[in-house]
Amino acid sequence: MTATNRIEDLANATAFDVDGDKVGGVQDVYVNDTSGQPDFVSVNHGLFGAGTSIVPLRGHTLRDGELHLAFPKDRIKDAPDLDENGHLTTDDQDAFYRHYGLTETKDVTTYDTGRHAAAGAGAAGAAGAAGAGAAADERRDVETDAAAAGAAGTGAAAGAAATDKDAIIRSEEQLNVQKDRVESGQVRLRKYVVNETETVEVPVEREEVRVVREPITDADRANFDGKIGEQEASVTLHEERVNVTKESVPVEKVSLEKDTVKDTERVSEELRKERFDTDGVEGVVDGDKK
Repeated sequence: MTATNRIEDLANATAFDVDGDKVGGVQDVYVNDTSGQPDFVSVNHGLFGAGTSIVPLRGHTLRDGELHLAFPKDRIKDAPDLDENGHLTTDDQDAFYRHYGLTETKDVTTYDTGRHAAAGAGAAGAAGAAGAGAAADERRDVETDAAAAGAAGTGAAAGAAATDKDAIIRSEEQLNVQKDRVESGQVRLRKYVVNETETVEVPVEREEVRVVREPITDADRANFDGKIGEQEASVTLHEERVNVTKESVPVEKVSLEKDTVKDTERVSEELRKERFDTDGVEGVVDGDKK
């Protein structure tokens, strides 16, 4: 089933090669003035869209703003150069078809040309497509914004919309540091019994006997009965002896408390960062320079 699209949709599309890799934004659309159908587009490619190549639309598909071409990116980049005269001559067409190896390939996509024809009716210098059999005709390019503006009857400058399409966004990995509270250990408080020998010096008293000799007094003589014989005298001695007993008494209360200690831990991680490199553009700094 033939698909129908608007030429302004084609002019605002982003081009991809046959492998699905992005090539760049569509800059110009070259329309066959005999049939009103687009036959070629010019596509920006390279860093910042510095390069431009003409690509035939044979075998292409256009869907949701994506123009999928039938050729690899390398062949698109190596396409022949075109003089900036706004037209494709028969020789130009043949050169591009030879470069892309096209012989019998035909498009199956058609475009609504009613509004475009109204906008471009005054643009003379139109040409027929080589593939359509009009070898004497030339193709006229329809600039990117002019094609879209043609539907509204305005003449906006060409190529302005393609500038934003070729912008490159630089990204990088950033370090996000978070802290998790985890168990680092467990402390137990327990008591156990040990045997220790304790030595204490205790002062004690004891009684000892000593013999005391005293002179006889008159009272002693008066009380003497004059008898000589055996006689005893005794005295009771006393002493202190140490009696040791043991008892259990509370001496100390011990508990566990936690204190928070603040410290600094250094962590290192390898991050990937994108950088810019340019070919043929002076005064462009690398992405990591401010």
